[in-house]
Amino acid sequence: MFMQELNFPKIELKSKVVNNSTQIFDIVRKDYFVLTPEEWVRQHVIHYLINYKRYPIGLMQVEKMVKYNNLNTRADIVVNDRSLEPIILVECKAPTVSIRKNVFDQIAKYNFNLRAKYLFVTNGLKHYCCKIDYTTNETQYFDDIPEYITKK
Repeated sequence: MFMQELNFPKIELKSKVVNNSTQIFDIVRKDYFVLTPEEWVRQHVIHYLINYKRYPIGLMQVEKMVKYNNLNTRADIVVNDRSLEPIILVECKAPTVSIRKNVFDQIAKYNFNLRAKYLFVTNGLKHYCCKIDYTTNETQYFDDIPEYITKK
């Protein structure tokens, strides 16, 4: 199983071959999925959020159904807070896909109803993160996703 090295820490993934197709195990969905370049990026983000940013696996949803203008779409990763309100929305693209305006338009559509505080867009090589303040309509840009903070 060879995939392009990404701009994330290396991860160990369980894999298997089914009908000449490599599948990798998703620890959130607890199942195997076909290894595509986008899935490769998605799994790196999941492991990064859990292992490096300390987000609880139980607060993550992968391929979450999101309605937008009567269309059913799927957000790559949604991370919720303890009250199950979305705090991070992640859009993953294959490393060969350039992160352009259309990708930001796509995540903005997903976020129209979700209203996550942070948006993270990545192709595994380049990452963009922003925080949206819905009361002031201001956006701040960051180099990375913030670490998970537990309320004490």
